[in-house]
Amino acid sequence: MDFVVTKTHDLMNAVSCSAEAKKAAEDWLSAVGTDKEKEQTQKYIAELEADIMPIDGLINFAKSEMGAKVFGEKAKDVLAHAESIKAAGAKFCDCPACTAVAAILTKKDEMLK
Repeated sequence: MDFVVTKTHDLMNAVSCSAEAKKAAEDWLSAVGTDKEKEQTQKYIAELEADIMPIDGLINFAKSEMGAKVFGEKAKDVLAHAESIKAAGAKFCDCPACTAVAAILTKKDEMLK
């Protein structure tokens, strides 16, 4: 559980963390060790699975008009990086938030026990 708590704090501190994921993380942390833990764990995992960015999604977003607005001049760099990590086998974005989420999800089965 310490690993998940640590990674949850990493997620919450990541600039790229969505407001929804941060709220789910806070709710889960508050519920650990209480009778609400199971329910919050299920909600937390559902939010994490919805938020993690598949690498193809990142590539498509970086190519899009909205991606150009979000990333600005860095859109081409983001696209090149995403294509590079995909070629190396990445399944998800490697930003700090997605990296933390991926790590947390490796413990999903343990969390749901």
